[in-house]
This record gives sequence, structure tokens and C-alpha cells, in this order.
Amino acid sequence: GWIMKPQDFDPAKKYPLVVEIHGGPNTQYGYGFFHEMQLLVAQGYVVFYSNPRGSIGYGYKFSNAVRGAWGEKDSIDIMNGLEEIVKQGYIDEQRLAVTGGSYGGFMTNWLVGHYDRFKVAATDRCVSNMASMFGSSDIGWDLGEDNLETTPWEGLDKYMHMSPITYVKNITTPLLIIHSEQDLRCSIEQSEQLFTALKWMRRDVKFVRFEGQSHGLSRGGHPRSRLERLRHITSWFAKYLV
Repeated sequence: GWIMKPQDFDPAKKYPLVVEIHGGPNTQYGYGFFHEMQLLVAQGYVVFYSNPRGSIGYGYKFSNAVRGAWGEKDSIDIMNGLEEIVKQGYIDEQRLAVTGGSYGGFMTNWLVGHYDRFKVAATDRCVSNMASMFGSSDIGWDLGEDNLETTPWEGLDKYMHMSPITYVKNITTPLLIIHSEQDLRCSIEQSEQLFTALKWMRRDVKFVRFEGQSHGLSRGGHPRSRLERLRHITSWFAKYLV
């Protein structure tokens, strides 16, 4: 994993921390420039990002480790990384944030549904229900069958066990939900389910929809929409990480 620190970083001070989680899960972070992380660091946050089990670049066994176990093994790696940074002494444990897109959105949903560790979260182009994704995503059936070796009508328990929506009652972390209406990979219905459930329970949640944008909004969307997305994330974090 990597740690990015604000300019004029002082290890004697306490800083808020943002955990960034990549998509995939079979992708990887590296040393390349990522504007979103640079922007968050410029807000005064320490940013942590890592390649937990499921990421590529460490061999087949490592990348295949989360097959049929999304959220169960990789979440441990992410949380262990978080705790290691906290041990360094310069992180304010009362000001922790988590965010990610696509599979990173899935993992954000999973973490706030299983851990009461974060002050605030932002989930982007997320997955919340593996069963409905099977029939609404452009790769849902292939991803579902490959990952769980069954279909929703034959193995619904498996699908729901691995779906963050199953644990939505546990989510008390203020959650910003961002999704594009023309997202064919993770259909916007994934976020609609999550938002509706949280609003029903009167939790602290905000849903931002982008008209005409696709799954790749954060990197290849309309420049005006990309800026607006970043404004929502930074303002949401600033509200809770003061």
C-alpha cells in the first residue's frame, strides 16, 4: 500500500485519513498520478490506498483469493492496513473516511455495513445487490456465475450473503452515493436500492445522480460533471471531518 501526506506534513499533528479502494477487484494501484488522491491530499487529508487480496500484480493465487468471497478476505487486508497507519500516531481516529468506485464502491458499502470505524463514506458507481446485478449489468451474469458458480435462482443465499444490501441495517456511517444514469456495468439500480433502504431507515445519506454519464465518469466523463463529482466528495468529507 501507499500513504500520501499533505504538504508541510508534521508527524506531531493529528490528521484525518481517507481510505481509497480500487475497482475490479482484479486491477491494481501503482505509482502513477491519480488526480482524485492529489485533490484529497490538498484538502489536508492523509490518503491510504492499497492492493488487497483480489488485486493483480502479485500472481494468480493472490488475485483469485477473493473468488466467492468478496468482502470477506479483502476487507481484512484493507482494515489491517488502516490499523497499521493509525499505529504511526499521526492519524486522528475520530476522523476516518472511506471511498471507492465500482468494486471499490462495493467494498465501501461492505465496510460501513460491517465496521463502525469510519466517520464518513462516499460510494461511487457501486454494487449493492449481486442478485439484481446478474440481470441488469452488461457483465452481471458472467461475473456472478464465475464468482459464485451458480445463478440467483439456484443459489440466492450465496448471492445475498455477498451483497452489501443484506447488511444495510448496520450502516450508520453518513454515506454519499454517486452514480451515473448511463452506467451499464453497475446499473444505477444498485445505488437506488441502497439509497432507498437508508432513507427508509432515516439514516444520513445523500444520492447524487449524473445524467448522460457512464461507468467511467470519474476518468472519462464530461469535464463539468467530473468537477461536480469532486466537489460533492470534498464537500461531503469536509462536513464530517472538521
